[in-house]
Order: sequence, then structure tokens, then C-alpha cells
Amino acid sequence: MKNILLPTDFSKNSINAIHYALKFFKNQECNFYILHVHKSSEYITDDLLASPADTSVHDSIVQKSQKKLSNLVHKLKGVFITDNFSFETIADYDSFTDSVNQIVRTKNIDLILMGSNGATGAKEKIFGSNTIKVIRKVDCPVLVIPEGFKYQPVTSALLVMDHGDHFEETKITPFTEVIMKHKANVRVLKVKEDDTITITEYNDKKNISRYFKDYEVSFHSIINIPTPIAVNSFVQIMNIDFTATFIERETFLDRFLSGSDITKISYKTTVPLLVMHY
Repeated sequence: MKNILLPTDFSKNSINAIHYALKFFKNQECNFYILHVHKSSEYITDDLLASPADTSVHDSIVQKSQKKLSNLVHKLKGVFITDNFSFETIADYDSFTDSVNQIVRTKNIDLILMGSNGATGAKEKIFGSNTIKVIRKVDCPVLVIPEGFKYQPVTSALLVMDHGDHFEETKITPFTEVIMKHKANVRVLKVKEDDTITITEYNDKKNISRYFKDYEVSFHSIINIPTPIAVNSFVQIMNIDFTATFIERETFLDRFLSGSDITKISYKTTVPLLVMHY
């Protein structure tokens, strides 16, 4: 039984990500925790006016959010008719990442799945601020679904490795599960600063080949090219439909998402991106 956290702000993008999740985990037993977090800074006059005299503004807002969550689950159950899924709704009033962290711990969350941008996400931004915060501050795998991306089976999956990364079986379990579920091809892309082959890189290649011995695996390297350009080009040329990376240092995450200060090029993911942590 998998425990999946689905944050939502009720935007079109977040609802699309939820639909992706239910299709992705079809035929698997899953507990879906659908979370909406309302920040205190989002108080509006309507909230104050709508709050009954005997109810705090906090309670009124949470009740309002809970009702919207219940309506959402009702609609989902009408579309995705299965006994494999259970739903729990959570309306919170907190810092977004604090709320997510608490649920990850208390509900033993295996994966957070969310859209790349929320209701206020600007088109030119890579990811919404909440998505970035979760990737940076929550120790749990995050699957990011691009805006408007519709579910399709994974046939070719890309594992992106920075020049300083090394392969650890226990850290890529979510990626492994995707490969096994879809029997997908595995492409490993090493983004390097030069053409030197280190002992670690040699061992990684050997270990990855052994680990995915039942699947088609290929290794590729791109030298001295900004990570966003390298990944985006590779995804297009090789017809990649799922990307994964594991991060240890925020510096790599910054390069992966934003590119160098010189190019100012942003990596705008066009396929689902799985971020795992060391």
C-alpha cells in the first residue's frame, strides 16, 4: 500500500497533477492524502465577512477548504471507480512546507506528486514557489507534473546525474519502481565538466548495468554544457517521456532548474520530473 501526498490549490494545474497520479497508480493500492494549505497572509475581506460570529476566522477558512476538498474527492471517485484507492482530505492553516513535512512524517508518505505551477504561477517561471520549497526542504521524493501534461505510459526514462553524483541503489527506489511498472528503457545522462572518467563513474556504470540488467540501458555524457540545455536537448532528441534526478547539493538543483548566471536559460520540464534526495 503506497501513501501518496497530493497538494492542491484547486488550480487547473494541480487538478491535472492529481488526475495524472490516479492514472499513474491505476491497479495499485494507494492511500491518497489530498492537502490544501491556507496561509495567514492570504486573509481576504470575504473570509472575515463570511466567518460566523461564533466561529474563528481560522476555523471558517479551514471548513471552507475542507468542503472544497470533499467536493473534489467526490468528483474524483466519480471518474476513477476503483476499490484500490482510499482518500483522506487535509485542510491546514500553516506554512506550506511545515504542513507538508508534518504529513510526510505522520502519514509515512512515499511520494509527493504535484503540478509544476499553482494558481499564481507565472508562465515564464520554471516551477511554482511551493514546488521549489518542497523539493528543497522536504525529505521525500517529489514527482513534478508539467502544466497541461496528460498521463501516458513511460517507455523511455532518463536518469540525470551531475558530475559529482554517484549511484546508490537505496536512493533511487522510486525511479526503479517506475522502470519495473512500465518496463521502460533506461537512459543515464552524466553532465560533466570534462571528459575525464573517474573510478566512481566507472563503478556507477557497472553497478547501474547490473542493477537494471533486465532492462535496456544506455549511458550518455554531455561535457561542459549548462545542465538545463543538456537535459532539455536530450529529452527532445531521445524522445524521453520521464526524467529523474537525485540531489544532494542545492547548487546542482539551482543549475538544474535555473541554468548558469551567464545564459539565464531556464529548464522548463516538458515531461514528468522525479526528484529524489540523498
